[in-house]
Amino acid sequence: MTNLLFRKVRLLCSLLLLTAGIASAQAQTKPITGKVTDESGMAIPGASIQVKGTSSGTSTGVDGSFKLNAPSNATTLIVSFIGYVKQEVIITGKSEISVTLKAESTTLTDVVVVGYGTSRKKDLTGSVVSIKSADFNKGIVTAPDQLIQGKVAGLMVVNNSGAPGGATTVRIRGNSSVRTGNQPLYVVDGMPLDGRTAKPSVAANGLGQTPDANPLNFINSFDIQSMDVLKDASATAIYGARGANGVVIITTKKGVAGPPRLDVSYSAGVSKIMKKLDVLDAAGYRSALKQYNLTSGDEGSSADGLESILRTGTTQNVNVGVSGGSDNSTYRASFGLLDQQGIVKKTGLKKYTANLNGQYKFLDNNRLGIDYSVQAAHTTEQIAPITNDAGFTGSLIGQALQWNPTLALHKPDGSFNILGVGSAINPEAMSAAYDDNVNINSILASISPYFKFTNDLEYRFTFSINHQVGERETQIASFINIDQVFGNGQAYYGNNTLTSRLFTHTLNYNKQVTKALYLSAVAGYEYQRFDYKGRSLGGLGFSTDQLKYTDILQSPSQTNTFITSFRNPKSELQSYFGRANLNFFDKYLLTATLRADGSSKFGTNNKYGYFPSFAAKWNLSNEAFLKDNKTINQLALRVGWGLTGNQEFPAGAAQEQYTVNSNGGASLSNVANPNLKWESSKQLNAGVDYTFFGGRLYGSLDYFRKNTTNLLFNFPAIQPAPASNYWINLPANVINKGVEIVLRGDIIATKNLTWNLGVNATFLNNELKNYDGPPVLTGSISGQGVSNAYAQKLVNGRPLNSFYVRQFLGFDDNGQGKYTDGGNSQFFLGNPNPTTMLGINTSVNYKQWTLGINSHGAFGMDVYNNTANTVLPIGNLGSRNISAKLVGTKESLSNPITVSSRYLEKADFMKLDNATLSYNIGNIGKVIKGASIYITGQNLFIITKYSGFDPEVNTDKSINGVTSFGIEYSPYPTARSFLAGINFSL
Repeated sequence: MTNLLFRKVRLLCSLLLLTAGIASAQAQTKPITGKVTDESGMAIPGASIQVKGTSSGTSTGVDGSFKLNAPSNATTLIVSFIGYVKQEVIITGKSEISVTLKAESTTLTDVVVVGYGTSRKKDLTGSVVSIKSADFNKGIVTAPDQLIQGKVAGLMVVNNSGAPGGATTVRIRGNSSVRTGNQPLYVVDGMPLDGRTAKPSVAANGLGQTPDANPLNFINSFDIQSMDVLKDASATAIYGARGANGVVIITTKKGVAGPPRLDVSYSAGVSKIMKKLDVLDAAGYRSALKQYNLTSGDEGSSADGLESILRTGTTQNVNVGVSGGSDNSTYRASFGLLDQQGIVKKTGLKKYTANLNGQYKFLDNNRLGIDYSVQAAHTTEQIAPITNDAGFTGSLIGQALQWNPTLALHKPDGSFNILGVGSAINPEAMSAAYDDNVNINSILASISPYFKFTNDLEYRFTFSINHQVGERETQIASFINIDQVFGNGQAYYGNNTLTSRLFTHTLNYNKQVTKALYLSAVAGYEYQRFDYKGRSLGGLGFSTDQLKYTDILQSPSQTNTFITSFRNPKSELQSYFGRANLNFFDKYLLTATLRADGSSKFGTNNKYGYFPSFAAKWNLSNEAFLKDNKTINQLALRVGWGLTGNQEFPAGAAQEQYTVNSNGGASLSNVANPNLKWESSKQLNAGVDYTFFGGRLYGSLDYFRKNTTNLLFNFPAIQPAPASNYWINLPANVINKGVEIVLRGDIIATKNLTWNLGVNATFLNNELKNYDGPPVLTGSISGQGVSNAYAQKLVNGRPLNSFYVRQFLGFDDNGQGKYTDGGNSQFFLGNPNPTTMLGINTSVNYKQWTLGINSHGAFGMDVYNNTANTVLPIGNLGSRNISAKLVGTKESLSNPITVSSRYLEKADFMKLDNATLSYNIGNIGKVIKGASIYITGQNLFIITKYSGFDPEVNTDKSINGVTSFGIEYSPYPTARSFLAGINFSL
């Protein structure tokens, strides 16, 4: 009885304590409900809601609503969503709130990343374009430069080939240098990249040199928050000796304070060739043989050489990112896998990426902090023997196009049909015989402690390292009918290491000094060192085919093996820089920049270069006569001038260099030039920024003129000199001038339906002036029937890389080609540089549906069709295939192969880059947040009269280091792709 009474009393006490605890807990929290919408009133599902000062929070549902229990002493909620401006909302005395988020792309208070800091968009005096992740191109993206193709006026991005991971040619406001170094400077989270890749190069016997890889392949587009393109000297002078060709700043995503958030992205797709060349099939070939009275050449079968090496490529891309934290510490980690099969057999790219970054604040006042970032990547590139400069044997695409369509690819027993050495090469057999794999491990890491002396003055130290190691294994089986390879086999192994180290000290000051004056300034010191080295070995003649040749490189005899190595001369850059921005009354803005660069690349008499810039901006819309104008929301005039440099040429060019002789001794290979200095570009930019009709219509107009002097060049040393090369600064000018127009508008903006359209156009003129040196030839033409041929020449009064060829006049009565002056003279007959570039981007949103379309084009340029010239000439008939359009013309089979204007083609084009249809599902249950699905079509169609695979191509046909542009030589074909994907958060 007593025990029963005791148990009842204890149970009653427990209930009382539990009730008191619940009441206490309820007293310590308060419920908050609300809804988050955009400026048009549409709900924003998946928006982050965080109680400021804590890690507690929630996300909005499909209708934009949310509910949470906030601590009773909480005063503020932080509301954020990607693509919108973060907002702090006061909740004191409130239980229900409504939040309207503004889109980032339309507000003048946006923060834009510029050199060594950030700037409010309204404070920019230079020509800077910021592209946020929401506006990136969709589809299969292996490198970041593809994300902004067609998005920025004055920016040209050309895919050199359709190969997965292939290099691109990127130009900002045209070509300025006669040598390498026309690419912009890429800066990733403050780290200027080297611009090269650790991929070892190899030139296989008879096949030529395979193209470079894109040096940005190690970056995962899933991790990129924004890309800022700095175009004029006012914006790029802070990078001094490396800013002449523009700067692209890549900023990766960082953690956001709030509860842990898991973002997942997955897509899969297929790819096929976009366009095939019109060559003869078996029936057409037989008909042509009869038409030309040829008694041999019909081998009695039917084959398609190109189809034998093509396939339907598949692609998978999965990305996972987790982020979160509190006001004092945030983090973000991600993992990505891209597995892209090429449309050519035995080609593809696999990319594994892992990123981790964090930001920590210390001390009660949070003035001490540290940021860190680690980006790691492993890429595996599988390469086909598709090369830049193959001779008579051709490379894989040329071999496939040339294969006699009446000749079987396989013998009756199923083995490959291999012809004699010097005869056509079976493309399917070549694909099977050739193995080429490149593995590159990359790491880009930085640590950046900082201290805020006051709320306005911050010191920051940054150490960054970019390290790449590339390994390549290549072999050709002994059964392929290439001279020296047949019966022997060939193998190559290479290993390259590329390292760049950066130390940066900066002092930033940002303060509203008075009501009238806002001051932003930065001063800094920077040191960067570059190291590049490599080792390779190979052999010819292996004793067995049962093992990989690259695993038995000791097998060939000593006379048939080789070992090579290199180490670039030391390359260091030491810099001092400063920039000041003054904003008076939000009306009158002034910017001044100065950078001093000292480089070990240059002669002893020119170790330092000095690069100043000045710019001004007048915000007319803040003047009294426009301030209350309801039509004109923003109108600003900008003008800027500056001097920038280009040091992108081989380290040690100003120094004496030695090379190893065949007898084992060393001899001088490069003559020292103590007066060698930077290429310098003087740039003038004048622009107008405008916003009308409450933000419905906005854009810009810019005029620019860039004058590049002291062109870096190496001539053969005048004999009897002790060396073969001598670097100098050419007394010439490269002038780039033009106009850029940007127009964007919200054509429809209602609650359920929005439609925005953006157009950018660039009108560009390029000219070489004041050059009086010896002839400079480039644009090598390769293939059968040509030797030491070229198609381009540098000359006064013409654009760089102008085509310089014989003028074709048709055929005479004997079917032989006719040329002006009998073919003894060459003329400037074409321009590979586009004079007009166009980008069109549009997006339509209806309720939860979104359709985005992106396209770009270029006009006013020519492409030299080296494929038609030397791969498919009519003289092939009877042994190899020819272009179908040659049949029935007046041309004789004996007409010799000649480099001429016959193969210059107008290359104007307009390409539909990608179209994406997506559906915003929203939240699914209580776990999945902000889910969406989409389908994307890439390279859907192209409008052009060019007869090759794609007018948007650039095979490297340089001669002695002088760049070429606008030549197509049997490249890897462009692919058309279709993908489906899903995105969601947890």
